[in-house]
Amino acid sequence: EVVSSLSLGLSSRQRFPGRVLPSDLDLLLHMNNARYLREADFARTAHLTRCGVLGALRELRAHSVLAASCARHRRSLRLLEPFEVRTRLLGWDDRAFYLEARFVSLRDGFVCALLRFRQHLLGTSPERVVQHLCQRRVEPPELPADLQHWISYNEASSQLLRMESGLSDVTKDQ
Repeated sequence: EVVSSLSLGLSSRQRFPGRVLPSDLDLLLHMNNARYLREADFARTAHLTRCGVLGALRELRAHSVLAASCARHRRSLRLLEPFEVRTRLLGWDDRAFYLEARFVSLRDGFVCALLRFRQHLLGTSPERVVQHLCQRRVEPPELPADLQHWISYNEASSQLLRMESGLSDVTKDQ
């Protein structure tokens, strides 16, 4: 039986509260880039744990690594401003899960930053993890067009770096 992933907890959005602290400020007095990445890392890990993905990886004797990330900053978060990190799993391909973290100001609901992640799996495939969790085959959702462009960019970049390194004929297993 094949089912749509939209009916599963895998596609649920999760929320993690935060507030900009004095130690988070950069020289321009807004939240620094490192804090966005740190908060997104915590939220992504918590999201994968709550969805059961990390437990399934452990049971399958596999693990994951962050292979790529991209951040788009739209508006600064200021001192003491409350915000939420809203995470969700966008989908998967044969080697990785793709996730999103939105930093939303609780002052007015504006999406201040959007981060995307490629969580590469080692020792198994995303399809196998999802099948393990759902006890049936699940079709991955169609990835958003902008995410598909980002994936293509990363593939082209990897190809270029392999050629520059003289490794164009070598494939990276893990």
